[in-house]
Formats: sequence, C-alpha cells, structure tokens
Amino acid sequence: MSNERPFKELSENLEGSLCRPQRSKWKRRPSCSGGLDTENTPNELIQQWSPPHKKFLTSAKGKENEENVFVLARRPRKRRESSGLCWDSLPDELLLGILSRLSLQELLRTSHVCKRWHRLAFDESLWHSVDLVGKAQLDAELGQVLSAGALRLRCPHACIAQPSFKSAQKLRVQDLDLSNCTVETSVLEDILSRCKHLQNLSLEGLVLSDSIIHSLAQNTEIVRLNLCGCSGFSADSLAEMLKSCTRIEEMNVSWCDFNNLHVQAIANNVPSSITQLNISGYRQNLTMEDVKAIVNRCSNLTNLDLSDSVLVTTDSFPVLQQLSSLRHLALSRCYQIHPASLIDFEKFLNLQTLEVFGLIQDSYLPILCKGLPHIQINTQPFSTVARPTSASRKDRTLWGMHCRLVYKH
Repeated sequence: MSNERPFKELSENLEGSLCRPQRSKWKRRPSCSGGLDTENTPNELIQQWSPPHKKFLTSAKGKENEENVFVLARRPRKRRESSGLCWDSLPDELLLGILSRLSLQELLRTSHVCKRWHRLAFDESLWHSVDLVGKAQLDAELGQVLSAGALRLRCPHACIAQPSFKSAQKLRVQDLDLSNCTVETSVLEDILSRCKHLQNLSLEGLVLSDSIIHSLAQNTEIVRLNLCGCSGFSADSLAEMLKSCTRIEEMNVSWCDFNNLHVQAIANNVPSSITQLNISGYRQNLTMEDVKAIVNRCSNLTNLDLSDSVLVTTDSFPVLQQLSSLRHLALSRCYQIHPASLIDFEKFLNLQTLEVFGLIQDSYLPILCKGLPHIQINTQPFSTVARPTSASRKDRTLWGMHCRLVYKH
C-alpha cells in the first residue's frame, strides 16, 4: 500500500517510543599480562575473538615462551534480555486486537510509526465499517478506504473526485451510502463496476447511466435499493436490472426523471420479493393499470407509497385491499381521491398508518381519525423506504447498522 497519507489533515506523528533491549556494559577485568608494555596481537584475532573496541593482553613468561606469544581473549557475554515489553516482539494478531480499539484518527496516526504498523493499520479486518459523514472532500481517501476492504461505508453529501484505485481489484463493500454526493458519472461508473456483493445501496439524487444500472444488475444479492431522484438511464436497462436483482425487498424509485415507459418497466418487472415500495411523484405517468400490475406481482407488500399520482382514484381501494399484509399506505396529494371516500379504509383491518397529506383539511382530520380509530393518519410526511437513515433519527446509523470507524471533524 502506498505510503501517502490518507486524511492528511488528521495524520499526525504518533508520539511514543518502542522498547528496545539495552546493551549490557562490559566490565574490565584485571590484566593478566604480567606487565607487558606492548602487544602485537593481529587485528584478525581481535575481530574474531573479542568484543569491539576492547584491548587484549598477552602473556609471555619464561624463556620457553619467548618465541610463542599467547593471546588472552574474553568470550562475549550474552546480552541480558530487557525486562520491559517490546512492541516488535508482539505477534500480528495481538497488535491487530490493540489497533481494533482505536478511533479512525488514532488508527491513521498509528499507520505512520513504521512499515509494519502501516501494513497492520490498513488490514481489512479493521476497516469493516467506516462513517465519513462530515468529510466534505473525498479524493484518494475513498479509494484507500474501499481498497482496504470496507464492507460498510457511509459518506453522503460528500464531494468525490477521483478515488485513484491502484489496481483493477473488486471491492468487498456490501452496504454503501452515496446519497446526494457531488460526483462525476464516470467516477461513479468506475466505483460501481468494481462492486459485486452489494446488499444495501443508496444513490439518491445522483445522475446515473445505463452502464451503472448494468453494473447494479451484477449485484444479485441486493436487498435495499434507493434510487430516489435519480436520472440518466433508460427504461430498458431498468427493466433488465429488476429482472436480475430478484432479492430486492425494499426499493425507492420516487421522483426520478422517469416517463411512462420507466413506470411501466417497474410495474411489469418489479420482483415479487418486494415488501416495501415507494413509487411516488409520477403524477400522470402512474396509471391505475400500473397499480394493478404492482399489486398482482407483489402480494407481500407491507409498505406502499403512491403519493403525488393524480391518476390514482378511489377505484384503487378494492385493488389495494387485496394486499392482506399492507400496514402502511401513502396517498398524499392524489387529488382524484375525494376526502369523504377515505372512510372506506375502515375495511382495511390490518392497515396501521395512512398518509393523505394535501387531501383533507386540518379541521376534518379529527373527524377522520375518529372514524378510523385503528389507523394513525398523517404521522410521517417523509418516506423511510430503503433510505439509509431516517430523517427522524439523530444517530449515525446505516440501515440500522452502526459503523466502527467514524470521522470526527
């Protein structure tokens, strides 16, 4: 991995030191030379038998030893092991356990200690889930986080430049929130073309392309898909994606730049596994025939939002009543529905909430609530279908899941 600093504003030198064993000092023993003033010990023997920078003494007592010079050399003592803990001696598994307790900023600082710690700091086990909310500009950092093996990434409302992936490797990411980011379509194509294991994805408010939709079709395990407010792709590519992603349970395709062909592609190809669907905002493009097709294909719907569809009338009530599992229904601003007809929802015995903003006046609301005592009316102005974080929630979660590494600015 490159030694470039990720999040250079946060990367500071980590203070501290590593414990190293200290060399024991040599004590000079009394001389055994018998008082010789000079010695002629060869340098090779000094290097071979003696510690560095130590003098050796010779002894040549007696006439029989005048021609033979004896060399007295000390054997080097074993270094005493340091009693303190040495970081270098810790196995990778233990260091990873320690690093897993660090915050994002601390982990980044730790990566600058040495090459080994840099390698461990970017081990994929530490980058399981990352929350970069508040990081306004994401360039190489995004590529580093995704390449580090992040399974869960949250970075909505960020300005994304070129992630600069170092290779053509596939990404491990499963839960990805890029809602309302400022990003070029080509950059988004590069990111999503590397994704094959997505389960939860939010691209709300982004300009997409047919290439991106084809990449999404490769993620057959996707469960939640939020395309609210998206544009830039054809009805045919949308239909092909829906045919491939047969495990989708929650989908938000509201207020997209769709025509009637896009809406028909959804109605005729929406997976039967869908339990929550938001297809609001299509005014005259969503017809009663589309509503019937959706009900026939998705008999297990529990949450359905048809708001802002002026062609939906009271004729839809018997059709919707076929959804025995329906718990939450939104018909806000469907102006062809007369307010007095809302009392017919007393027949929906399992219905829990009904959103009809714009259809009834505030003065009539108490009367309707009294007529429908088992239903809560106009309690949720914004849909939560497939959205990563509900507008009513203040915690930092991603589809109810927390991220371990959190950016704090």
